[in-house]
Amino acid sequence: MASRLLRIATRKSPLALWQANDVRARLLALHPGLRVELVTFTTRGDKLLDAPLANIGGKGLFVKELEQAIFDGEADLAVHSMKDVPMELPAGLTIATLCAREEPADALVTPLPCTLLDLPQGARIGTSSLRRQAQLRALRPDFELLTLRGNVNTRLARLDEGQFDAIILAAAGLRRLGFAARIRESLDDRLLLPAAGQGAVGIECRQDDVALHALLEPLADLPTTLCVTAERAMNRRLDGGCQVPIAGHAQLSPRGLWLRGLVGDVERGTLLRAEQWGDPAQAEAIGIAVAEQLLRAGAGPLIEAARVDAAAD
Repeated sequence: MASRLLRIATRKSPLALWQANDVRARLLALHPGLRVELVTFTTRGDKLLDAPLANIGGKGLFVKELEQAIFDGEADLAVHSMKDVPMELPAGLTIATLCAREEPADALVTPLPCTLLDLPQGARIGTSSLRRQAQLRALRPDFELLTLRGNVNTRLARLDEGQFDAIILAAAGLRRLGFAARIRESLDDRLLLPAAGQGAVGIECRQDDVALHALLEPLADLPTTLCVTAERAMNRRLDGGCQVPIAGHAQLSPRGLWLRGLVGDVERGTLLRAEQWGDPAQAEAIGIAVAEQLLRAGAGPLIEAARVDAAAD
């Protein structure tokens, strides 16, 4: 087993490569003699940068090529940012391991010496996320919300060129790539609730590759697994995707697992919120319970309207 060659499928973006190399280094440290190689791919989501993700198929565009590589025998596993992974996986594949989570918060990056709420009237904010846009609309209706796609380096460069007054990025990606100093403010989740799975790295492989599961098991982080399980269960019950402004964030404490969920409306800045405490062992059920609260509060019509808007665009 120690001499087995593992091939990791990954996107070519700097953040994806950082995550894949981190997993590779951990595997090599855990299993001396193991050989691990990266196999890089350019996904459809990487190629189509001139339109919002909601209009071209959502975040699944970043993982399909990697999953196909596993099916085709070109790779043994794929490393993903969990916020990019669709709620339903192809038959035969599974997220075998969730690594310890980095900071899940969103981050404000701006050259201006101020916090999010203190930005100037009518400030130009770059973000491609409908989840962020809906919450920003509720916080500051005066903001001019502009689409911003591309990898972290590209987005920072566009800010530095003066195309925006500020941009919102995941704090985890900035920290992993050595850009922590660019963070003006780590945004409190009472301002911007993160996406389900944000900050977490997942490893996908074949369900029946028992030997690989055993190699990956030491990388698993239980608190991350419980929290992300609850977040994704909520999102799955809502049948949400990139076309819908949905947020979900779970935390563990001595009291138990606390999940907060949100469904929004970008145009009107409407936000529906729900939360639930429960036994961490019932993470999936907690996620479903929060989703049911949101649906009872009227999330269904908001979700359907967001899908119609995405299809029309």
